[in-house]
Amino acid sequence: MSEPIVLLPTMMSDARLFGPQIAALSHQYSVHLAPVTQGERVEEIASGLMTSLPAKFALVGHGFGAVIAMEILRRAPDRVTRVCLMDTHPLNETPQVASAREPQIIAARMGRLDDALAEDLKPEFFAPTPYRQEIIELAMQMGRDLGSVVYEKQARAMQRRRDQQRTLREIRMPALIMCGQYDTVYPIKRHSFMAELIPYAKLKIIENAGLMPTLEQPDIVTDAIIEWMRQPLVLQ
Repeated sequence: MSEPIVLLPTMMSDARLFGPQIAALSHQYSVHLAPVTQGERVEEIASGLMTSLPAKFALVGHGFGAVIAMEILRRAPDRVTRVCLMDTHPLNETPQVASAREPQIIAARMGRLDDALAEDLKPEFFAPTPYRQEIIELAMQMGRDLGSVVYEKQARAMQRRRDQQRTLREIRMPALIMCGQYDTVYPIKRHSFMAELIPYAKLKIIENAGLMPTLEQPDIVTDAIIEWMRQPLVLQ
């Protein structure tokens, strides 16, 4: 039997982000959804997860979850058999980006969580499909369910994130880098850069998808994950 798959969702999201993949993959694989809500630093969140994760696992991270995935790789590369990083980047936050999060943190703290979430879920971040508004509403609801305390914790963790370029350069396992064609938050050029850092990484651009390809083009994402899981662990 293949190794279990650990899924790490992005900021202010939960298992619903990977709903289609969990439904499809659970027929063949042991699938684990790990929460990324405990802690105000990436290192703290990753450390907290390590005690509950399987001994060895395939690791899939989306957005903020991919940031946590990179930290897990930095800390325990021997426990990760393969890695898939979606809609993210490995750089630390610039002072400008970090400071731009402050008004959203304040809004969430003052009871205006919807305003903070809306800044992260603008329609132009998603592909112009008939399901775009439905997906945005689902993402908004996930954020509401997690609440303002989690929003502030995750935003603080992003502000303090470390540069993980060295971590990516040291990867020696099957690696899949995925992003949506319309993702302007984490654009294609950043994913191309990530794929170039990782030896033998495969770059997959999901057409007609944006910030959340797992929901925008679920079947294509699932097929890409299955293909990645079938790669031999020893790279030639």
